[in-house]
Amino acid sequence: MSDGTGITRPLGEYALEVRGLGMKYRRGWALRDCSFRLPAGRICGLVGPNGAGKTTLLGVAANLLEPTTGTLQVFGAAPQSREAGLRTAFLAQEKPLFRRFTVEETLRLGRELNPGWDQQAAEDIVRAGNVPFEARIGTLSGGQRTRVAFALAFGKRPDLLLLDEPMSDLDPLVRHEMMGTLMAEAAERGTTVVMSSHMLSELENVCDYLLVVSGGSLRLAGETDDLLEAHVLLTGVRGSDSGPVDLGRHTVVESRAVGRQVSALVRPNGPIEGAWQAGPVSMEELLLAYLRSHQTPPLITSSARLDDRTDGEAVAA
Repeated sequence: MSDGTGITRPLGEYALEVRGLGMKYRRGWALRDCSFRLPAGRICGLVGPNGAGKTTLLGVAANLLEPTTGTLQVFGAAPQSREAGLRTAFLAQEKPLFRRFTVEETLRLGRELNPGWDQQAAEDIVRAGNVPFEARIGTLSGGQRTRVAFALAFGKRPDLLLLDEPMSDLDPLVRHEMMGTLMAEAAERGTTVVMSSHMLSELENVCDYLLVVSGGSLRLAGETDDLLEAHVLLTGVRGSDSGPVDLGRHTVVESRAVGRQVSALVRPNGPIEGAWQAGPVSMEELLLAYLRSHQTPPLITSSARLDDRTDGEAVAA
């Protein structure tokens, strides 16, 4: 499939394939031995604490950074290739725009630089926020500048859209509106979206794929439903003959005790014995548990797992 830019877009490919990726700064490693693949067409949440390597990973994918070790491919091509450049759009948290340009001039710049530019799509996003086309970027509010930045990203009609905390400066109402625009555009085009965000509840409503990084390492990767179904939240009462038994045969991600009440988020390895009450796990509970528990082995679903990787655990997709 081609869209007139000279780039062929085969179906069923991987948007990202990351193999042994590492990035070392003067202060130390931001990423180390990071390996995964992301199927095309997914809405992927990229989660981790500050300094975990999220921005570094996005920067390498957007050809803004050169990794210290390993490789990253965008739809099978190197990030610095023409093919990857035409198929990728990156929106940084700072949203660097020319402050002296008007909105109209900014969209014209996008049109001149991108062969597959969709002027109508870009203008529709600007008009939906009542942003004056004749206004200079420097006079706009933070929310209006974000809308113009989104218009630039969507106008490029990318196959891979990389978003680094794109809505951190928006109020809840505008953020909800822009998230709706993002989902509608992605669904219409089949765009793969990788979105870094600290808003865990927001990701739960839109993401069907997750990447969790902490301490420079990959902790979780795969389909949201598969990752959630691989875990269970157990509660029990200690101090009686019928109390919960030891969970040594299972992978305990995190456990807590308050008085006689004990709870544990686990990856079961077979049936769970004893007087435990089992319940489902929310995305927020899952993400926070893995971010707090660095000793837990990583979990990678089969769709995110490179064929030659043998470290960590996998669940069937």
